[in-house]
Amino acid sequence: MTETVDVVLIGGGIMSATLGTLLSELQPDWKIVVYERLHDVGLESSNAWNNAGTGHAALCELNYTPEGPDGTIDPAKAISINEQFQQSRQFWSSLVEEGALDAPSTFINSTPHMTFVRGEKDVTFLKKRYDALRSQPLFAGIQYSEDSRVINKWAPLLMQKRPSGEPFAATRVPAGTDVDFGALTHQLFDNLRERGADVVTNREVRTLKRMKDGTWRIRWRNSIGHTPGETRARFVFVGAGGWALKLLQRSGIPEIKGYGVFPIGGQWLKTSNPSLVAKHKAKVYSQASVGAPPMSVPHLDTRVVDGETSLLFGPFATFSPKFLKNGSMLDIVTQVRPSNLWPMMKVAIDNPSLITYLVGELMKNHKKKVDSLRTFMPTAKDEDWELLDAGQRAQVMKKDRKKGGVLQFGTEVVTGADGTIAGLLGASPGASTAVSIMLGLLQTCFPDRIHDWEPRLRALIPSYGQQLNPRPDVAQDVLSETAEALALTA
Repeated sequence: MTETVDVVLIGGGIMSATLGTLLSELQPDWKIVVYERLHDVGLESSNAWNNAGTGHAALCELNYTPEGPDGTIDPAKAISINEQFQQSRQFWSSLVEEGALDAPSTFINSTPHMTFVRGEKDVTFLKKRYDALRSQPLFAGIQYSEDSRVINKWAPLLMQKRPSGEPFAATRVPAGTDVDFGALTHQLFDNLRERGADVVTNREVRTLKRMKDGTWRIRWRNSIGHTPGETRARFVFVGAGGWALKLLQRSGIPEIKGYGVFPIGGQWLKTSNPSLVAKHKAKVYSQASVGAPPMSVPHLDTRVVDGETSLLFGPFATFSPKFLKNGSMLDIVTQVRPSNLWPMMKVAIDNPSLITYLVGELMKNHKKKVDSLRTFMPTAKDEDWELLDAGQRAQVMKKDRKKGGVLQFGTEVVTGADGTIAGLLGASPGASTAVSIMLGLLQTCFPDRIHDWEPRLRALIPSYGQQLNPRPDVAQDVLSETAEALALTA
Protein backbone atom coordinates (compact mmCIF):
# COMPACT_ATOMS: atom_id res chain seq x y z
CA MET A 1 0.00 0.00 0.00
CA THR A 2 1.33 3.43 -0.99
CA GLU A 3 1.95 5.76 1.95
CA THR A 4 0.39 9.24 1.85
CA VAL A 5 2.27 11.96 3.74
CA ASP A 6 1.77 15.67 4.21
CA VAL A 7 5.07 16.92 2.81
CA VAL A 8 7.85 15.48 0.66
CA LEU A 9 11.07 17.47 0.36
CA ILE A 10 13.26 16.41 -2.57
CA GLY A 11 16.95 17.14 -2.04
CA GLY A 12 18.99 17.18 1.16
CA GLY A 13 20.36 20.72 1.01
CA ILE A 14 19.96 23.88 3.07
CA MET A 15 16.70 24.85 1.35
CA SER A 16 14.88 21.61 2.15
CA ALA A 17 16.38 21.64 5.65
CA THR A 18 15.12 25.18 6.23
CA LEU A 19 11.62 24.57 4.87
CA GLY A 20 11.32 21.29 6.74
CA THR A 21 12.35 22.94 9.99
CA LEU A 22 9.87 25.79 9.53
CA LEU A 23 7.00 23.40 8.76
CA SER A 24 7.85 21.14 11.70
CA GLU A 25 7.74 24.20 13.98
CA LEU A 26 4.49 25.50 12.51
CA GLN A 27 2.65 22.20 11.98
CA PRO A 28 4.23 19.57 14.23
CA ASP A 29 1.45 17.08 13.47
CA TRP A 30 2.37 16.90 9.77
CA LYS A 31 4.27 13.93 8.41
CA ILE A 32 7.41 15.18 6.62
CA VAL A 33 9.62 12.99 4.42
CA VAL A 34 12.94 13.99 2.84
CA TYR A 35 14.50 12.15 -0.11
CA GLU A 36 18.20 12.62 -0.95
CA ARG A 37 19.79 10.69 -3.83
CA LEU A 38 23.32 10.66 -2.33
CA HIS A 39 24.51 8.76 0.72
CA ASP A 40 24.27 11.78 3.03
CA VAL A 41 22.65 15.20 3.17
CA GLY A 42 24.45 18.45 2.36
CA LEU A 43 26.91 16.98 -0.14
CA GLU A 44 26.14 19.18 -3.14
CA SER A 45 25.88 23.00 -3.10
CA SER A 46 25.45 23.16 0.69
CA ASN A 47 28.73 21.37 1.38
CA ALA A 48 31.23 23.71 3.04
CA TRP A 49 33.85 23.36 0.30
CA ASN A 50 31.34 23.74 -2.52
CA ASN A 51 30.49 27.35 -1.63
CA ALA A 52 32.25 30.43 -0.26
CA GLY A 53 30.52 30.31 3.13
CA THR A 54 29.83 34.04 2.95
CA GLY A 55 26.97 35.15 5.10
CA HIS A 56 25.64 37.20 2.18
CA ALA A 57 24.43 40.47 3.67
CA ALA A 58 25.59 42.75 0.81
CA LEU A 59 28.30 44.15 3.07
CA CYS A 60 31.03 43.54 0.50
CA GLU A 61 29.41 42.32 -2.73
CA LEU A 62 29.50 45.09 -5.34
CA ASN A 63 26.87 43.58 -7.66
CA TYR A 64 24.15 44.46 -5.11
CA THR A 65 24.90 48.19 -5.44
CA PRO A 66 24.74 48.95 -9.17
CA GLU A 67 25.80 52.32 -10.48
CA GLY A 68 23.07 54.10 -12.42
CA PRO A 69 23.50 55.90 -15.76
CA ASP A 70 23.77 59.17 -13.85
CA GLY A 71 26.53 57.80 -11.62
CA THR A 72 24.42 57.43 -8.48
CA ILE A 73 24.45 54.31 -6.31
CA ASP A 74 21.12 52.71 -5.43
CA PRO A 75 21.38 50.89 -2.07
CA ALA A 76 17.90 49.27 -2.30
CA LYS A 77 19.06 45.80 -3.41
CA ALA A 78 21.82 45.72 -0.80
CA ILE A 79 19.36 46.67 1.93
CA SER A 80 16.93 43.98 0.75
CA ILE A 81 19.62 41.26 0.81
CA ASN A 82 20.75 42.38 4.27
CA GLU A 83 17.17 42.31 5.57
CA GLN A 84 16.84 38.74 4.32
CA PHE A 85 20.07 37.64 5.97
CA GLN A 86 18.93 39.15 9.26
CA GLN A 87 15.89 36.84 9.13
CA SER A 88 18.24 33.87 8.76
CA ARG A 89 20.28 35.05 11.74
CA GLN A 90 17.17 35.45 13.87
CA PHE A 91 15.89 31.99 12.93
CA TRP A 92 19.24 30.35 13.69
CA SER A 93 19.41 32.26 16.97
CA SER A 94 16.01 30.94 18.03
CA LEU A 95 17.00 27.38 17.15
CA VAL A 96 20.23 27.70 19.15
CA GLU A 97 18.29 28.95 22.17
CA GLU A 98 15.85 26.04 21.82
CA GLY A 99 18.71 23.55 21.63
CA ALA A 100 17.78 22.52 18.08
CA LEU A 101 21.21 23.61 16.80
CA ASP A 102 24.63 22.96 18.29
CA ALA A 103 27.04 25.61 19.58
CA PRO A 104 27.02 28.52 17.11
CA SER A 105 30.77 28.23 16.42
CA THR A 106 30.08 24.88 14.73
CA PHE A 107 28.36 26.65 11.84
CA ILE A 108 28.86 30.45 12.05
CA ASN A 109 31.86 32.61 12.98
CA SER A 110 32.67 36.32 13.00
CA THR A 111 34.62 37.28 9.90
CA PRO A 112 34.88 40.92 8.74
CA HIS A 113 33.58 41.57 5.23
CA MET A 114 35.76 43.78 3.03
CA THR A 115 35.75 45.18 -0.48
CA PHE A 116 39.09 45.97 -2.13
CA VAL A 117 39.43 47.74 -5.48
CA ARG A 118 42.23 49.16 -7.64
CA GLY A 119 42.30 51.92 -10.24
CA GLU A 120 40.76 55.39 -10.21
CA LYS A 121 37.41 54.33 -11.67
CA ASP A 122 36.76 51.59 -9.10
CA VAL A 123 38.07 53.71 -6.23
CA THR A 124 35.58 56.44 -7.16
CA PHE A 125 32.81 53.84 -7.36
CA LEU A 126 33.67 52.32 -3.97
CA LYS A 127 33.69 55.74 -2.31
CA LYS A 128 30.23 56.49 -3.72
CA ARG A 129 29.05 53.07 -2.56
CA TYR A 130 30.37 53.75 0.94
CA ASP A 131 28.60 57.14 1.02
CA ALA A 132 25.34 55.49 -0.07
CA LEU A 133 25.51 52.77 2.60
CA ARG A 134 27.04 54.37 5.68
CA SER A 135 23.81 56.15 6.65
CA GLN A 136 21.78 52.92 6.43
CA PRO A 137 21.15 51.37 9.88
CA LEU A 138 21.86 47.80 8.68
CA PHE A 139 25.27 48.95 7.44
CA ALA A 140 26.26 50.79 10.60
CA GLY A 141 29.95 50.45 11.27
CA ILE A 142 31.08 50.30 7.65
CA GLN A 143 34.58 51.79 7.28
CA TYR A 144 36.38 53.25 4.26
CA SER A 145 40.04 53.91 3.61
CA GLU A 146 42.53 54.67 0.85
CA ASP A 147 45.40 54.59 3.34
CA SER A 148 47.77 51.64 2.88
CA ARG A 149 48.59 51.65 6.60
CA VAL A 150 44.94 51.29 7.58
CA ILE A 151 44.21 48.60 4.99
CA ASN A 152 47.36 46.78 6.09
CA LYS A 153 45.93 46.55 9.62
CA TRP A 154 42.65 45.21 8.23
CA ALA A 155 44.20 42.61 5.88
CA PRO A 156 48.02 42.52 5.73
CA LEU A 157 48.16 40.05 2.82
CA LEU A 158 46.55 42.64 0.55
CA MET A 159 49.27 45.22 1.06
CA GLN A 160 52.57 43.38 1.45
CA LYS A 161 54.86 44.30 -1.48
CA ARG A 162 52.00 45.93 -3.38
CA PRO A 163 53.34 48.04 -6.30
CA SER A 164 53.32 51.75 -5.55
CA GLY A 165 51.53 54.36 -7.62
CA GLU A 166 48.26 52.52 -8.25
CA PRO A 167 45.15 53.96 -6.56
CA PHE A 168 43.35 51.53 -4.25
CA ALA A 169 40.65 51.63 -1.60
CA ALA A 170 38.82 49.30 0.75
CA THR A 171 35.72 49.14 2.89
CA ARG A 172 35.37 46.96 5.97
CA VAL A 173 32.41 45.83 8.06
CA PRO A 174 33.53 44.05 11.26
CA ALA A 175 30.11 42.40 11.72
CA GLY A 176 30.46 40.04 8.74
CA THR A 177 30.25 36.26 9.11
CA ASP A 178 31.56 33.00 7.70
CA VAL A 179 28.94 30.23 7.59
CA ASP A 180 29.48 26.48 7.25
CA PHE A 181 26.23 25.66 5.45
CA GLY A 182 27.15 21.98 5.33
CA ALA A 183 27.31 21.74 9.12
CA LEU A 184 24.15 23.83 9.45
CA THR A 185 22.31 21.57 6.99
CA HIS A 186 23.31 18.45 8.93
CA GLN A 187 22.19 19.94 12.23
CA LEU A 188 18.83 21.04 10.84
CA PHE A 189 18.17 17.57 9.46
CA ASP A 190 19.27 15.93 12.73
CA ASN A 191 16.72 18.09 14.51
CA LEU A 192 14.06 17.21 11.94
CA ARG A 193 14.67 13.51 12.57
CA GLU A 194 14.25 14.07 16.30
CA ARG A 195 10.93 15.81 15.59
CA GLY A 196 9.67 12.76 13.70
CA ALA A 197 10.56 13.46 10.07
CA ASP A 198 11.90 10.68 7.85
CA VAL A 199 15.18 11.69 6.20
CA VAL A 200 15.91 9.03 3.61
CA THR A 201 19.25 8.99 1.76
CA ASN A 202 20.27 6.91 -1.27
CA ARG A 203 16.83 7.49 -2.76
CA GLU A 204 16.42 9.18 -6.13
CA VAL A 205 13.09 10.64 -7.18
CA ARG A 206 12.32 9.72 -10.79
CA THR A 207 8.87 11.16 -11.59
CA LEU A 208 6.18 13.43 -10.18
CA LYS A 209 2.53 13.22 -11.20
CA ARG A 210 -0.53 15.12 -10.01
CA MET A 211 -3.34 12.72 -9.13
CA LYS A 212 -7.11 13.25 -9.37
CA ASP A 213 -7.46 13.46 -5.59
CA GLY A 214 -5.03 16.43 -5.52
CA THR A 215 -2.02 14.54 -4.14
CA TRP A 216 1.29 14.04 -5.90
CA ARG A 217 2.55 10.58 -6.79
CA ILE A 218 6.30 10.49 -6.29
CA ARG A 219 8.03 7.54 -7.88
CA TRP A 220 11.54 6.85 -6.63
CA ARG A 221 14.34 4.33 -6.82
CA ASN A 222 16.82 3.34 -4.15
CA SER A 223 20.41 3.98 -5.22
CA ILE A 224 21.49 0.72 -3.59
CA GLY A 225 19.76 -2.27 -5.17
CA HIS A 226 17.68 0.01 -7.44
CA THR A 227 14.48 -0.99 -5.64
CA PRO A 228 11.56 1.11 -6.93
CA GLY A 229 8.70 2.52 -4.90
CA GLU A 230 6.26 5.37 -4.65
CA THR A 231 4.86 7.82 -2.11
CA ARG A 232 1.86 10.17 -2.22
CA ALA A 233 2.19 13.70 -0.82
CA ARG A 234 -0.15 16.61 -0.33
CA PHE A 235 2.70 19.07 -0.87
CA VAL A 236 6.04 18.68 -2.67
CA PHE A 237 9.10 20.92 -2.55
CA VAL A 238 11.88 20.33 -5.08
CA GLY A 239 15.14 21.62 -3.61
CA ALA A 240 17.42 19.47 -5.72
CA GLY A 241 19.82 22.08 -7.08
CA GLY A 242 20.14 21.93 -10.85
CA TRP A 243 18.01 18.79 -10.95
CA ALA A 244 15.04 20.80 -9.71
CA LEU A 245 14.49 21.92 -13.31
CA LYS A 246 14.38 18.34 -14.58
CA LEU A 247 11.96 17.20 -11.88
CA LEU A 248 9.67 20.21 -12.32
CA GLN A 249 9.63 19.53 -16.07
CA ARG A 250 8.60 15.93 -15.36
CA SER A 251 5.83 17.16 -13.05
CA GLY A 252 4.08 18.73 -16.03
CA ILE A 253 3.28 22.05 -14.37
CA PRO A 254 2.99 24.78 -17.03
CA GLU A 255 4.79 27.30 -14.82
CA ILE A 256 8.17 25.67 -15.60
CA LYS A 257 7.83 26.19 -19.36
CA GLY A 258 10.40 28.56 -20.80
CA TYR A 259 12.98 27.87 -18.08
CA GLY A 260 16.41 26.39 -18.68
CA VAL A 261 19.68 26.34 -16.74
CA PHE A 262 23.28 26.92 -17.72
CA PRO A 263 25.70 24.91 -15.55
CA ILE A 264 28.85 26.64 -14.31
CA GLY A 265 31.37 24.80 -12.20
CA GLY A 266 34.14 26.27 -10.12
CA GLN A 267 37.48 25.78 -8.43
CA TRP A 268 39.17 27.41 -5.46
CA LEU A 269 42.75 27.96 -4.52
CA LYS A 270 43.11 26.83 -0.91
CA THR A 271 45.88 27.14 1.66
CA SER A 272 46.17 25.93 5.24
CA ASN A 273 49.64 27.44 5.71
CA PRO A 274 49.47 28.67 9.34
CA SER A 275 51.61 31.76 8.70
CA LEU A 276 49.26 32.91 5.90
CA VAL A 277 46.05 32.02 7.71
CA ALA A 278 47.19 34.03 10.75
CA LYS A 279 47.62 37.18 8.63
CA HIS A 280 44.18 37.21 7.05
CA LYS A 281 40.86 37.33 8.87
CA ALA A 282 38.31 38.63 6.40
CA LYS A 283 36.27 37.92 3.31
CA VAL A 284 37.58 40.34 0.70
CA TYR A 285 35.53 40.85 -2.48
CA SER A 286 36.42 42.87 -5.56
CA GLN A 287 35.03 43.71 -9.01
CA ALA A 288 34.08 40.88 -11.35
CA SER A 289 35.86 40.35 -14.65
CA VAL A 290 34.03 41.50 -17.78
CA GLY A 291 31.39 38.92 -18.66
CA ALA A 292 31.68 37.07 -15.36
CA PRO A 293 28.44 36.13 -13.57
CA PRO A 294 28.05 37.67 -10.09
CA MET A 295 28.80 34.36 -8.41
CA SER A 296 32.27 34.47 -10.01
CA VAL A 297 33.32 37.72 -8.35
CA PRO A 298 36.89 37.14 -7.07
CA HIS A 299 37.35 37.04 -3.31
CA LEU A 300 39.98 36.02 -0.77
CA ASP A 301 38.24 34.40 2.19
CA THR A 302 38.79 33.15 5.67
CA ARG A 303 36.99 29.80 6.02
CA VAL A 304 36.27 27.92 9.24
CA VAL A 305 35.24 24.31 8.62
CA ASP A 306 35.16 21.65 11.34
CA GLY A 307 36.98 24.05 13.65
CA GLU A 308 39.94 24.48 11.30
CA THR A 309 40.74 27.79 9.60
CA SER A 310 42.02 28.08 6.03
CA LEU A 311 42.01 30.58 3.17
CA LEU A 312 40.22 30.28 -0.16
CA PHE A 313 40.62 32.37 -3.30
CA GLY A 314 38.41 32.25 -6.35
CA PRO A 315 36.16 31.04 -7.71
CA PHE A 316 37.56 30.11 -11.10
CA ALA A 317 34.89 29.04 -13.53
CA THR A 318 34.95 25.55 -15.02
CA PHE A 319 32.51 23.87 -17.34
CA SER A 320 30.66 20.60 -17.13
CA PRO A 321 27.34 19.68 -18.75
CA LYS A 322 26.24 18.25 -15.40
CA PHE A 323 23.66 20.13 -13.31
CA LEU A 324 25.18 18.67 -10.13
CA LYS A 325 28.68 17.49 -9.26
CA ASN A 326 27.15 14.03 -9.11
CA GLY A 327 24.86 14.58 -12.11
CA SER A 328 24.70 13.25 -15.65
CA MET A 329 26.80 14.32 -18.64
CA LEU A 330 23.54 14.55 -20.58
CA ASP A 331 21.88 17.07 -18.24
CA ILE A 332 22.45 20.11 -20.44
CA VAL A 333 20.86 18.30 -23.42
CA THR A 334 17.96 16.52 -21.74
CA GLN A 335 16.61 19.80 -20.33
CA VAL A 336 15.74 21.06 -23.82
CA ARG A 337 12.04 21.47 -24.59
CA PRO A 338 10.24 23.34 -27.37
CA SER A 339 9.27 25.99 -24.81
CA ASN A 340 12.82 26.76 -23.63
CA LEU A 341 14.90 26.20 -26.77
CA TRP A 342 14.62 29.78 -28.09
CA PRO A 343 15.11 31.48 -24.69
CA MET A 344 18.31 29.48 -24.17
CA MET A 345 19.57 30.23 -27.68
CA LYS A 346 18.80 33.93 -27.17
CA VAL A 347 20.80 33.96 -23.93
CA ALA A 348 23.78 32.47 -25.78
CA ILE A 349 23.47 35.07 -28.54
CA ASP A 350 23.12 38.01 -26.15
CA ASN A 351 25.94 37.04 -23.77
CA PRO A 352 29.13 36.60 -25.83
CA SER A 353 31.17 38.14 -23.01
CA LEU A 354 30.11 35.26 -20.73
CA ILE A 355 31.36 32.72 -23.28
CA THR A 356 34.62 34.64 -23.68
CA TYR A 357 35.03 34.76 -19.91
CA LEU A 358 34.43 31.01 -19.54
CA VAL A 359 36.91 30.16 -22.31
CA GLY A 360 39.51 32.37 -20.65
CA GLU A 361 38.93 30.71 -17.28
CA LEU A 362 39.18 27.20 -18.76
CA MET A 363 42.59 28.03 -20.21
CA LYS A 364 44.08 28.96 -16.83
CA ASN A 365 46.40 26.39 -15.27
CA HIS A 366 47.48 26.37 -11.62
CA LYS A 367 50.19 28.97 -12.23
CA LYS A 368 47.81 31.33 -14.05
CA LYS A 369 45.31 31.02 -11.23
CA VAL A 370 47.93 31.94 -8.65
CA ASP A 371 48.80 34.89 -10.90
CA SER A 372 45.17 36.01 -10.52
CA LEU A 373 45.51 35.66 -6.75
CA ARG A 374 48.53 38.00 -6.84
CA THR A 375 46.24 40.91 -7.79
CA PHE A 376 44.89 40.45 -4.25
CA MET A 377 47.97 39.07 -2.55
CA PRO A 378 51.20 40.17 -4.28
CA THR A 379 53.36 37.79 -2.21
CA ALA A 380 51.41 34.61 -3.11
CA LYS A 381 53.62 31.60 -3.88
CA ASP A 382 52.50 28.79 -6.17
CA GLU A 383 53.54 26.05 -3.75
CA ASP A 384 51.38 27.36 -0.89
CA TRP A 385 48.11 26.91 -2.78
CA GLU A 386 46.25 23.82 -4.00
CA LEU A 387 43.26 23.58 -6.33
CA LEU A 388 39.96 22.45 -4.87
CA ASP A 389 36.80 21.75 -6.86
CA ALA A 390 33.83 23.88 -5.84
CA GLY A 391 30.15 23.13 -6.36
CA GLN A 392 28.20 23.09 -9.60
CA ARG A 393 25.89 26.08 -10.11
CA ALA A 394 22.89 26.04 -12.43
CA GLN A 395 22.37 29.60 -13.65
CA VAL A 396 18.73 30.25 -14.56
CA MET A 397 17.72 31.10 -18.12
CA LYS A 398 14.12 32.10 -18.69
CA LYS A 399 11.72 33.39 -21.30
CA ASP A 400 11.44 37.16 -21.60
CA ARG A 401 8.78 38.99 -23.61
CA LYS A 402 11.08 41.74 -24.81
CA LYS A 403 14.41 39.97 -25.22
CA GLY A 404 13.23 36.43 -25.93
CA GLY A 405 15.42 35.02 -23.17
CA VAL A 406 17.46 36.35 -20.25
CA LEU A 407 20.09 35.04 -17.85
CA GLN A 408 18.56 35.32 -14.40
CA PHE A 409 20.96 35.85 -11.49
CA GLY A 410 20.07 34.92 -7.94
CA THR A 411 17.41 32.43 -6.90
CA GLU A 412 13.87 31.93 -8.10
CA VAL A 413 10.96 29.90 -6.74
CA VAL A 414 8.65 28.30 -9.31
CA THR A 415 5.25 27.39 -7.87
CA GLY A 416 2.37 25.40 -9.33
CA ALA A 417 -0.92 27.27 -9.72
CA ASP A 418 -2.62 25.44 -6.84
CA GLY A 419 0.35 25.81 -4.47
CA THR A 420 0.82 22.06 -3.94
CA ILE A 421 4.25 21.98 -5.57
CA ALA A 422 7.18 24.39 -5.64
CA GLY A 423 10.82 24.23 -6.64
CA LEU A 424 13.89 26.41 -6.32
CA LEU A 425 16.18 27.35 -9.19
CA GLY A 426 19.34 29.45 -9.22
CA ALA A 427 22.40 30.22 -7.15
CA SER A 428 23.89 32.84 -4.81
CA PRO A 429 22.86 34.33 -2.41
CA GLY A 430 20.43 31.44 -1.91
CA ALA A 431 21.83 29.71 1.19
CA SER A 432 22.23 32.92 3.17
CA THR A 433 18.70 34.02 2.37
CA ALA A 434 17.11 30.56 2.65
CA VAL A 435 14.83 31.58 5.53
CA SER A 436 13.42 34.57 3.66
CA ILE A 437 12.94 32.51 0.49
CA MET A 438 11.10 29.80 2.39
CA LEU A 439 8.94 32.34 4.23
CA GLY A 440 7.86 33.65 0.84
CA LEU A 441 7.09 30.11 -0.26
CA LEU A 442 4.93 29.53 2.82
CA GLN A 443 2.90 32.65 2.04
CA THR A 444 2.41 31.58 -1.57
CA CYS A 445 1.68 27.90 -1.04
CA PHE A 446 -0.25 28.01 2.25
CA PRO A 447 -2.35 31.21 2.11
CA ASP A 448 -5.11 29.63 4.18
CA ARG A 449 -2.74 28.77 7.05
CA ILE A 450 -0.22 31.60 7.11
CA HIS A 451 -2.37 33.82 9.36
CA ASP A 452 -2.58 31.12 12.04
CA TRP A 453 1.17 30.52 11.75
CA GLU A 454 2.16 34.16 12.23
CA PRO A 455 2.46 34.13 16.07
CA ARG A 456 4.92 31.24 15.94
CA LEU A 457 6.80 32.82 13.04
CA ARG A 458 7.19 36.05 15.01
CA ALA A 459 8.47 34.10 17.99
CA LEU A 460 11.10 32.47 15.78
CA ILE A 461 11.84 35.55 13.67
CA PRO A 462 10.98 38.77 15.57
CA SER A 463 11.21 40.96 12.45
CA TYR A 464 8.85 38.72 10.46
CA GLY A 465 6.60 40.85 8.24
CA GLN A 466 8.54 44.04 9.03
CA GLN A 467 11.58 45.92 7.79
CA LEU A 468 14.50 46.63 10.13
CA ASN A 469 16.36 49.30 8.17
CA PRO A 470 13.67 52.03 8.51
CA ARG A 471 13.75 51.57 12.32
CA PRO A 472 17.33 52.20 13.52
CA ASP A 473 16.70 51.44 17.20
CA VAL A 474 14.93 48.17 16.46
CA ALA A 475 17.58 47.21 13.91
CA GLN A 476 20.36 47.77 16.43
CA ASP A 477 18.55 45.73 19.08
CA VAL A 478 17.97 42.82 16.70
CA LEU A 479 21.57 42.87 15.46
CA SER A 480 22.89 42.91 19.03
CA GLU A 481 20.53 40.15 20.21
CA THR A 482 21.36 37.78 17.36
CA ALA A 483 25.07 38.52 17.68
CA GLU A 484 24.89 37.57 21.36
CA ALA A 485 22.82 34.44 20.72
CA LEU A 486 25.19 33.32 17.94
CA ALA A 487 28.28 34.23 19.98
CA LEU A 488 29.50 36.65 17.32
CA THR A 489 32.17 39.01 18.58
CA ALA A 490 31.77 41.83 16.06
